[in-house]
Amino acid sequence: MTIELNTSPCCHQEAGPASVQAMERELARELTLLRRKVSVAALLTALVVLASLPHMLGGGHHSLLPRWFTSPWTQLLLTTPVLFWCGADFFKGAIAAFRQHSADMNTLVAAGTGIAWLTSLFTTLFPQVLVAEGLPADVYYESAAVILTMVLLGRLLEARARGQTSAAIRKLLQLQPPTARVLRQGKAVQVPVALLVVGDLVQVRPGEKIPSDGVVSEGSSWVEEAMLTGEPTPVAKAPGDSVIGTSMNRSGSFCFRVSRVGADTVLAQIVELVRQAQSSRTQVQRLADQVVGWFVPVVIALAITAFVVWFLISGNPVLAVLFLVSVLVIACPCALGLATPTSIMVASGKGAENGLIFRSAEALETAGKLRTIVVDKTGTLTRGQPEVTDFERLPAGVLPAATLLALTAALESRSEHPLAEAIVTYARGQSAYVQSRLTNSELPAVVGFEAVAGRGVQGSIGGQQVRVGTPRWFDELGINTATLKPLVERLEAAACSVAVVVVDGRLEGCFGVADPLKPTSAAAVAALRRLGLQVVMLSGDARRTAEVVAARVGIERVISEVRPADKAAAVMQLQQRGEGPVAMVGDGINDAPALAQADVGIAMGTGTAVAIAASDITLISGNLAGVAAAIELSRQTMANIRQNLFFAFAYNVAGIPIAAGVLFPFTGWLLNPMIAGAAMAFSSVSVLTNALRLRRYRPAPLPVASR
Repeated sequence: MTIELNTSPCCHQEAGPASVQAMERELARELTLLRRKVSVAALLTALVVLASLPHMLGGGHHSLLPRWFTSPWTQLLLTTPVLFWCGADFFKGAIAAFRQHSADMNTLVAAGTGIAWLTSLFTTLFPQVLVAEGLPADVYYESAAVILTMVLLGRLLEARARGQTSAAIRKLLQLQPPTARVLRQGKAVQVPVALLVVGDLVQVRPGEKIPSDGVVSEGSSWVEEAMLTGEPTPVAKAPGDSVIGTSMNRSGSFCFRVSRVGADTVLAQIVELVRQAQSSRTQVQRLADQVVGWFVPVVIALAITAFVVWFLISGNPVLAVLFLVSVLVIACPCALGLATPTSIMVASGKGAENGLIFRSAEALETAGKLRTIVVDKTGTLTRGQPEVTDFERLPAGVLPAATLLALTAALESRSEHPLAEAIVTYARGQSAYVQSRLTNSELPAVVGFEAVAGRGVQGSIGGQQVRVGTPRWFDELGINTATLKPLVERLEAAACSVAVVVVDGRLEGCFGVADPLKPTSAAAVAALRRLGLQVVMLSGDARRTAEVVAARVGIERVISEVRPADKAAAVMQLQQRGEGPVAMVGDGINDAPALAQADVGIAMGTGTAVAIAASDITLISGNLAGVAAAIELSRQTMANIRQNLFFAFAYNVAGIPIAAGVLFPFTGWLLNPMIAGAAMAFSSVSVLTNALRLRRYRPAPLPVASR
């Protein structure tokens, strides 16, 4: 299995793990400070509430508590640190927003608690002013303290949620062993993993973790890659197979040659992609931010209106301030700021645990809206390792089999096309070719080699013009291929691609090349169709061949004979016909433009770095069934976000009229600012609890991908 992930230009040695470790340290510092502030705030607030109990219970000073303890001055001393040390960030945020001529959630918290504190301070300093007006000299220090403590508790829960969503990344980082056993001059030497270099030969024993990415050079084993790919079944490894750092060697010993270190490793790239996804923003979140932009000024206007109306009605400034503070506090949509990012962070972490890497939050959001899935055939539905199933010399040919195979192998060895590699491999294994005693270094020289996209290859060998390509190409060149028709139809009916060999204009030979289907492809397509998605297969093969493959996996719609350069145009046509959003699933370099054109590009982790760089989602396991899992996770995440938005607004919408005093003239009900703060904080707790439910997400068991 080969997994290649693009190295971000901004990354340097150890950038991925280092950036996560720095993020972990920063989060740990934030949690430590928040715990300290919440602890201090909770202790002081408890004392303030205790001191205010005689007043709230109507007992005045006739209680078991000493008079000095229930004094407004004591409450002032206890409340001030809660606001201006524990809650300093809210006031700093409000000031920063004011300087930018805007208002945010910090504005509501700072305004509500600040006004409650200032009003109480005025009452504490000048109680005679209110008494002279016949008004009670009430203070609301406990309301300000409780509100700040509740909001701080919400922030602590949010920070803890961020830490929990990074658990998958931490587990991956912890899997990497500290040292590696490197063979140097025939001796095994323990070397810190950080000092490994590309080309080192590393020995791995049973039960040991693989320290870095590489290619097996000696021995064989079974390796468990579940933490990276989501596949629980160990994978057989033999010389030439790739191994992934941090995966577990279950049985057998082997040596591998290090191919990637530091930020270039699969682990570092996964960590970086997940980190980027967790810090990005969705359209829903941007909309929520816009809502906050107008919601805050409206709430402030309503609070001022409530103050003015009740002051004019009652002439009691304390009562009017109480309504103002209650409206500001109950309306604070703090939970709105948690509704989207918390769910995105949890979902990104769960995706990483199951081999689904979302490049951005927008990709996670859009995946759930997909209507059409375009699947490239080679390497996606099939193994991507074509094999020659048929080879026939044609009646018009004059060349011996050994010569024909040598010419074909020489020409195709210059091509990078998978079919070319299959033909070269086949030629080398044939007895006629072997008997000719031609080795790779002795292949005839090719002059003027040219690859014609979607058609074939051509060049001059020993003065002979040799072409290998599709029958359609030779029809275009004016070479009569009528005699080939029965053979081509038979091969295409068997889902084979046909490659014809023409030497100096003569039809010399014909190859039938088939790319075996992955055993999981049919089940994966069925899973996508059960989700209500239209599946379209995209292939450069002849229509009949493509239709045979599509029928075997349950795909009804086929776009065949598509040149690599035209794949993006095929995706664009589906989008223009209103069949979007459209996802493109591919793994090759020639898939990159189509992956970028699609609303969501999905790259197989077994593909090329270019394809993965152009994609929005990477399936580390290379298993097409991961597409259905990604879509299901997206749908669950967006449903979770919608639920969060309801929790964020439900308390506010229901509480604002009561806080503004709508029921007060009829029932005498008054929403105390402390109760308003508790309701606001409860909405944050509801959002966080609901978002963390995504941690229970488990995708349907994925069929084991064939390699």
